Amino acid sequence: MAKLNVDPALIETLAELLQRTGLTEIELAEGDAKVRVARAPQPLITQVASPPEAPPPAGTASLVATAGPAATTATDRHPGAVRAPMVGTVYLTPEPGAPPFVDIGAEVREGQTLLIIEAMKVMNPIRAPRSGRIANVLVSNGDPVEYGELLLIIE
Repeated sequence: MAKLNVDPALIETLAELLQRTGLTEIELAEGDAKVRVARAPQPLITQVASPPEAPPPAGTASLVATAGPAATTATDRHPGAVRAPMVGTVYLTPEPGAPPFVDIGAEVREGQTLLIIEAMKVMNPIRAPRSGRIANVLVSNGDPVEYGELLLIIE
């Protein structure tokens, strides 16, 4: 069996590509030689919104507990939450100096471009999954984003 000469820089480059793109596996083959770099996929976490709590009776005091940074907020569970479908850089405008695709308070229709995420030199339009009003934009122009990161809220 012949010894395979592996270039560590190639492995590092492939590993960085996995990280940037969110892919879980890359295989490169040349002749009989193959190099495969893989990482464990991130678990898919699904959250189910709990029903709203009834307000306390009039005249009673209520205590509110906070659970720290790991606690999810109502924004995280909002049905109009738009999340990043990939890792990349957010652009809120179609080009430098242009007005943003959407502003807080703007009415949007399903399929309308909300922003762009650049990933590997490709500009990917992120479209509205539903019609509604932009309640909050949680990213700034040029921000790096991770897969699943909350971008904006449509009410």
